[in-house]
Amino acid sequence: MNAIQTDSLTKYYGKSRGITDVSLTVGEGDFFGFIGPNGAGKSTTIRTLLGLIALTEGGAKIFGKDIQREKEAILSEIGYMPSEASFYPHMRVREVIKLSADLRKRDCKREAAVLCDRLSLDTEKRVRELSLGNRKKVSIVCALQHKPRLCILDEPTSGLDPLMQREFFSLLEERNAAGTTIFLSSHVLSEVQRHCRHAAVIRSGRLLLSDSIENLGHTDAKRVTIKGVSEPPVLENIKDLTTDGDTATFLYRGDTKALLNALAALPLTDVTIADPDLEEIFMHYYGD
Repeated sequence: MNAIQTDSLTKYYGKSRGITDVSLTVGEGDFFGFIGPNGAGKSTTIRTLLGLIALTEGGAKIFGKDIQREKEAILSEIGYMPSEASFYPHMRVREVIKLSADLRKRDCKREAAVLCDRLSLDTEKRVRELSLGNRKKVSIVCALQHKPRLCILDEPTSGLDPLMQREFFSLLEERNAAGTTIFLSSHVLSEVQRHCRHAAVIRSGRLLLSDSIENLGHTDAKRVTIKGVSEPPVLENIKDLTTDGDTATFLYRGDTKALLNALAALPLTDVTIADPDLEEIFMHYYGD
């Protein structure tokens, strides 16, 4: 069964573009990245899936349930972390976490305690006393404490320091290994490449592509780094050239034999030829 299945999902805000014809499949048990810069349509897609905003056209199902007709049943199986979480400022952290559990009619005390301990979250503080990073931690606990079947996380790591980001992804990987589906929206490409198995790229409200991380990295381009000279060989299909002293790095799209012959004619001290990383692939799809 698919965890998420959208069919030409479309949302307009009056005449303004939200998302258009988004058709996406996320398999149950996957760790899926949803990539795009701010304003690309990531949050609109997520909020439409959750029924927080009404769709304009198309449709979607979560675990085979229609997002419009079976919203309540769907939400009982989801843990949602918004990009900007808001809580009652006068409440203590423990009260917010308990309220979240009570709204789901669940006893989550044991799991909440484990999560708070791992995230070093002080539950006696009031929300108004919390930094952005600690408010993010509260949001993480509220999203995960009931052990949902599907976690939908919208830009979850902004505001978290590197150590907390590492612990957060450890939590997600543990949940995923136990069968939870993770749907993670992000513009931080390194975290998507490091943790996700599949990803989709969205631009200006339209889905550009969706594939495995491995396949996304297999393009006709190569990242070439040469040492010993400050300029690349004279070849066509070279772009994104950067130089630093006697080192030059560039992307090459062309005949591999021609590249190797050209490099052999240079007084190089070292050469590296590799697949481009996800950020370079992303910029390829977003750049003109």
